[in-house]
Amino acid sequence: MAHLLGAENLSISFGTRTILDGVSLGLEEGDRIGMVGRNGDGKSTLMSLLAERQTPDDGRVTRRRDVTVGYLDQTDVLDGDLTVGQAIVGDAADYEWASNARIRDVMSGLVQEVDWNASVSSLSGGQKRRVALAKLLTGDDDVIMLDEPTNHLDVEGVAWLAKHLKQRWRPTDGGLLVVTHDRWFLDEICTRTWEVHDAMVDPFDGGYAAYVLARAERDRMASVVEGKRQQLVKKELAWLRRGAPARTAKPKFRIEAANNLIADVPEPRDTLSLNKMATARLGKDVLDLENVSLTLGDTDLFRNITLRLAPGERLGLVGVNGAGKTTLLRLLNGDIEPTSGRLKRGKTVQTAVLSQEVKELDEVADQRVIEVIENEKRVFNVGGRELSAGQLVEQLGFSAQRQWTPVRELSGGERRRLQLLRLLVGEPNVLMLDEPTNDLDTDTLAAVEDVLDGWPGTLVVVSHDRYLLERVTDHQMALLGDGKLRGLPGGVDQYLQLRGEALAANSSASTAARGSSQAARAAAAGASRPGGSSAAASAGAPGGTTTALAGSGASEAEKRAAKKDLTRIERQLSKLTAQAEKINAQMNDATQKAGGADFELIGELNAKLQAVAAEQEELEMEWLEASEILE
Repeated sequence: MAHLLGAENLSISFGTRTILDGVSLGLEEGDRIGMVGRNGDGKSTLMSLLAERQTPDDGRVTRRRDVTVGYLDQTDVLDGDLTVGQAIVGDAADYEWASNARIRDVMSGLVQEVDWNASVSSLSGGQKRRVALAKLLTGDDDVIMLDEPTNHLDVEGVAWLAKHLKQRWRPTDGGLLVVTHDRWFLDEICTRTWEVHDAMVDPFDGGYAAYVLARAERDRMASVVEGKRQQLVKKELAWLRRGAPARTAKPKFRIEAANNLIADVPEPRDTLSLNKMATARLGKDVLDLENVSLTLGDTDLFRNITLRLAPGERLGLVGVNGAGKTTLLRLLNGDIEPTSGRLKRGKTVQTAVLSQEVKELDEVADQRVIEVIENEKRVFNVGGRELSAGQLVEQLGFSAQRQWTPVRELSGGERRRLQLLRLLVGEPNVLMLDEPTNDLDTDTLAAVEDVLDGWPGTLVVVSHDRYLLERVTDHQMALLGDGKLRGLPGGVDQYLQLRGEALAANSSASTAARGSSQAARAAAAGASRPGGSSAAASAGAPGGTTTALAGSGASEAEKRAAKKDLTRIERQLSKLTAQAEKINAQMNDATQKAGGADFELIGELNAKLQAVAAEQEELEMEWLEASEILE
């Protein structure tokens, strides 16, 4: 593979902190590299150096003479005075860009629903992101560098971008370097991974899943070595702690050796272990939206929707921008009243909502991190252990020094972590998360997911991060912008398929109305919504269908959906088995109760056990049906 660009002994510091120290690496033709690491460890800095947008303190960046680099910044760098069309294609005539299939595909995939003649300054954050991506991808650069490209993109936009990047070059051509916290996206497009940490870069083969496995093996081997080191430390300390007369007689070099061993022991990584947080008990009724409609201005956002949340239910919500995902959370929380229908709320329900903007922290902006948590409690019971507020905050990733930072000085990711902890220590039993992955690095995301995996309450998650949705929720529902709420037995893949079909139908109807293909191209070139053919319009929906094809056997898409169904069903069966075991134990206790068996309680428990058994039987039938598709 031919060399495209690289770094030789790059070093850079900001103030007293060294970000990169003597880093050497290279990007070859055909490389598709994802960069991961904790927030602030230097991922964006390294990318900026490689793009020659920053100058290192030491070392140099090498680049083949004819190589061009396209760069997407995290921040908005578009000229607000330009129209959308001018920002993307400049002064190019309509026929010039409309005759290019790749440009038409980019237009259709990213800016089909953006007003072509609107000024950039009038666009939303998500629309500006799409325009900036479209401007970059219509070019013909040898190397593309993307810094958090999935920010502000919905599930559909992320899927389209992944497909475009996979098909943009032949496997041995071009180079891609991407910084993102979207792990599904990393797995979908990357063939290599760079982990940036402690001023250095470790390379791994494969995407995110392969990186996690390789890192786990690396850490396992390191732990073996560290275990041996710790034994030496303990041995030396035990030797030093013998009686005072003996200790004073020990040679000085032995004491120094022990101190050196202790000083060299690395600090543990930041962890987020808030499992088994105490929660208030949920009754039979949680939150029900019954025949709810909501009109905002001239828009019928919801039309006669019904949603019933059960105790311990884990629901993921996906949908197009503006379809009402955040509004649905506000309805469930009782922040707004429906136009018609009603919200039924259980008597014991205590809700907590993690909002996108985390504005709730503005009221404590002048307080320090530790003070915010101490205002809730000073002692917490976590996993059967009592922890102080300081210990709890440290487990969340705030070092002893960082705990005394004023809230107003925290980064976006730190604010989100602090507010999530603040909500959890309030002991809610219904937790609603609105885009919780924003501003969090992959390590923190994994830790948050670990917490949510063990959280026993009802959970509702709105997110474009399909990795998170598939990890922490048991089923998903969609808002498609038509006022309805739909179940997604096939998960996110089914949502993408539904959106693709809708876009294709709209494109076909529009084409039929315009007449000939020549007229269609002319109209697309000058219209306020530039789009492509129905095939291009459906490019953002690579997922499969869950509808059986008569006489044709199961398609690959159906098999993928069946595999997901099996995983979901097995998870639910495992939970039901645990419930049944718990009920049986309670029945056994009730029969051996002092003073005689409690037959009323036994009857209630037996009814619960029968209900669990019926649900298990139903799930087992679903499992058999899904397994038949895979045979």
